Amino acid sequence: MPYLELSGARLYYETAGTPGSPALLLIHAGIANLRMWDPQVEALAAGHHVIRFDTRGYGLTESQDVLFSNRADAIALLDELGVSRATLIGCSRGGSIAIDTALEFPTRVAGLVTIGSGPSGHPAVDLTDREEELFTALDEVEESGDWEKLLRLEAELWDFGPLREAEDLAPTFVLKAYELNLANLPRTGEAPMPIPLDPPAYGRVDAIAVPTLVIVGDHDITPAIVQYEYLLSSIPDAAGIRYPDAAHIPSVEHPERVEWDLLHWLELHNL
Repeated sequence: MPYLELSGARLYYETAGTPGSPALLLIHAGIANLRMWDPQVEALAAGHHVIRFDTRGYGLTESQDVLFSNRADAIALLDELGVSRATLIGCSRGGSIAIDTALEFPTRVAGLVTIGSGPSGHPAVDLTDREEELFTALDEVEESGDWEKLLRLEAELWDFGPLREAEDLAPTFVLKAYELNLANLPRTGEAPMPIPLDPPAYGRVDAIAVPTLVIVGDHDITPAIVQYEYLLSSIPDAAGIRYPDAAHIPSVEHPERVEWDLLHWLELHNL
């Protein structure tokens, strides 16, 4: 299995497609790992060099408790693979990392796609009563140290959405949502410390000068919807897609539809 040796980490990554083709760097959500992109990789790799990795604290990447930069890790992986520029496609936390990377390393980014993401430094957004209730429950379980229960509850809140129950959803999606987050259980004892972008991205995203696609599910939490609107209105060359029947990870819940939208957008912008 391929690993990139970095200071304080062994970064697990996978590639598909042909080196030298337009590169795509896929960055997973904080309630998943690189396996969340499995449904799209084959189609994307037909015309691209597809690169994905487990960020520190997730999946098969092994981390020490050291300071590090998620942006620098992403660029180090591109350097390792001889990729000068890539389109960054990130979901949730992965999309926030992609935004920060586009601002810190603009010459390395050819395009940007975010799914259920917001910029670092975005002001706090008021939650609904139901969202407050669910986040309070997460905090209580985290304090108890029951990590497996916490990972399951995280999947339910984010992947199902605050107003949907498991029985409302396709059983295969429900199982996959749990599986993607429970795969991170071996990493719960690690505490790598990410260095935030300074200054943060909020208020600066108008400097992103590459084609951008912003995606959100209508069943996502309130802050994700607000941040979607902010990115769409603030990034100069941004287009938006809303999925009325998805929450935080539409690429897992409706993989074929997201695959088609990504391929169409990449073709439209010659990426």
